Amino acid sequence: MTTATAPTINELLAVPTGEGEHYHFLNHLATVKVAGGDSATGMSAVEFTAPRGFGPPLHVHTEEDEIMYVIDGRIRLDIGDDSVYADTGTVVSLPHGVPHVFQVESTTARFLTVTAGRNASPGFDRFVDALGAPTDLATMPTPIEIDPGHVAQVCARHGIEVLGPPPAPLD
Repeated sequence: MTTATAPTINELLAVPTGEGEHYHFLNHLATVKVAGGDSATGMSAVEFTAPRGFGPPLHVHTEEDEIMYVIDGRIRLDIGDDSVYADTGTVVSLPHGVPHVFQVESTTARFLTVTAGRNASPGFDRFVDALGAPTDLATMPTPIEIDPGHVAQVCARHGIEVLGPPPAPLD
């Protein structure tokens, strides 16, 4: 019988508010708090700050389960034919293989996405690194034109399949 070994203090991570690896990512701020494989858990955690109207394309994670925790703001998630409104403090569980899309409905929203890989260490943080631009400042980027074809290609390399467009702009 094999017994689990408790992680050493060197394997435990505590990342304070405002710290982490910052990226300007699809016209919002992404901060990698825990990179997959860097902690004893093998999970990743990425904090996002996004403006009203932001939403990724309809997509599905093929290998990673995802939990979204809304730190501040309001986000609408469309999962199949159902819509869920996630306000501050809401936790949403999104198993791999479930297509979803979301959109920030408040002026801004801060949310934490935690991912765990089904068969390997999660790669969501590496996806953020591949598509984002590193920055020393934890500030929102100046909006730029986004190439949906490039986004879909990077998604595909990181176990995310794009199934449709992002949500329509809000009024």
